[in-house]
Amino acid sequence: MTMPLPSHAADRAPRVNAARLWAGGAATAVVAALVAVVGILLARSVFDLAVLAPEGEGVWGDADTWTYAGCAAAAALVATGLAHLLILSTPSPLRFFRWVITLATLAAMLAPFAAERSWEAVATAVINLAIGVTIGSLVSSTARSATTTAPTRPPQAGPYPPAA
Repeated sequence: MTMPLPSHAADRAPRVNAARLWAGGAATAVVAALVAVVGILLARSVFDLAVLAPEGEGVWGDADTWTYAGCAAAAALVATGLAHLLILSTPSPLRFFRWVITLATLAAMLAPFAAERSWEAVATAVINLAIGVTIGSLVSSTARSATTTAPTRPPQAGPYPPAA
């Protein structure tokens, strides 16, 4: 036996301001790319770890630094698309979004240890954590601010006639 929805829940549907959501997603992509670059610079310059580059490549490293930053930006855009899809199709969309982001971040943190167990792997895992937290928090807050609930049907007339 299913319980009927309260009338106020049945009368509301989510509406997404797509321009606002995707503008926030684009801004998140820039921030995520910068988090990746700053994390790599920190690991290489302060901790002298060869993260994503041979040691001879210096602090800025090689093309892998920029590829990593580009992948972080792409992940932010994918997360924005996922948030948009979930808002339009699921109940409690941001709860599902947080679960997906948390599990994807955990997988990204564990991935460096599949190849090796080193301080470089630890640094990469920490950078991946920072990117995941950045994407999760910024896309989540952007999605929340870009979503409103609107009536799905016009309000019904009350028991009194309209005022003249």
